[in-house]
Amino acid sequence: MHISLQTALCEQFGIRYPLFLAGMAGGPSTPELTAAVSEAGGLGTLGAAYMEPEDIRTAIRRIRELTAAPFGVNLFVTRPGDDHSRMQEVQSELNKFRNQLDIPISAVNDVHTPNWFEEQFEVLLEERVPVISTAFGVLPAPLMQAAKSSGLKVVSMVTTVREALLAQENGCDAIVAQGSEAGGHRGTFAIDVHPMGANIGTMALVPQIVDRVTIPVIAAGGIMDGRGVAAALVLGAQGVQMGTRFLTAVEAGTNEAYRKALLESDEESTVLTKAFSGRPARGIKNAFIQQWEASGIAPLAFPTQNTVTRDIRNAAGKKQQAEYLSLWAGQGTRMLTADLTAKQIVDDIMNQAAAIIH
Repeated sequence: MHISLQTALCEQFGIRYPLFLAGMAGGPSTPELTAAVSEAGGLGTLGAAYMEPEDIRTAIRRIRELTAAPFGVNLFVTRPGDDHSRMQEVQSELNKFRNQLDIPISAVNDVHTPNWFEEQFEVLLEERVPVISTAFGVLPAPLMQAAKSSGLKVVSMVTTVREALLAQENGCDAIVAQGSEAGGHRGTFAIDVHPMGANIGTMALVPQIVDRVTIPVIAAGGIMDGRGVAAALVLGAQGVQMGTRFLTAVEAGTNEAYRKALLESDEESTVLTKAFSGRPARGIKNAFIQQWEASGIAPLAFPTQNTVTRDIRNAAGKKQQAEYLSLWAGQGTRMLTADLTAKQIVDDIMNQAAAIIH
């Protein structure tokens, strides 16, 4: 079996190395990190799901000032509409956290989450972003058609073979097979079918998807170094997607308290929780998750829970209080390093992978 680091995926996406940066929305993702990974030979991805459309445009233009290499932008495919069913119950529980952080309590029962998805997508089309990646589903047919007719590549994150086949049928150019080890939100399409997300491990998921689809598969979840890259290629993937590994990169927008928590964590630290956003996500267990779960109150549906907890997360970030932040992370955090640039990280990973493969 001949394994090469120069996979067909590299040619297809115009990159030197088969490495994608995960789109880590909500802070860690910066134009500088995106550009640095692309410049180092991978495909940098801007996590733009929570950004206002014009802020995305500004970020895309900043990336282009920093690199001429291809890059991607990641969006969440979500249905609009807020869940006001148990707002009072949820807000009164969240007010306990607000008291602990010494921020104003909320009596607001009418929460509005802006639905910018169509406008965000329009910006990606207008700016001719080389790669559009999605989580929580595939692009609706008219948007997929618009992307393809503009010559843009589309990648979707999947967590089961069924989702992978759906992504292929709908016109995706490649898919990211996200194993249960991955940090952040589960990419599962139907949370009603899998309330805590489909959680098949990377090692089991990747070959099963590879055997069923004809488009390139990118492995994600728990991959932290060159050993993980080599293993993914042996399993039949044509590349890897890594998020957690870059959270402590110099260029990442990761809050200092979050960085410290990451560097002090290990393989036992993370849990799957809906406490912060209403969708299952893997992060380091902290006081917020523990207290929320002890309350026995179910979170509101995504994105409403995410909207109502935002003031708490923002205040925790300003006050450097890791116990109230969403500390998204995968299961490989013992392998994290401090003070390396994205280029140093990419070089280290690829040198190690090349040495193993050769």
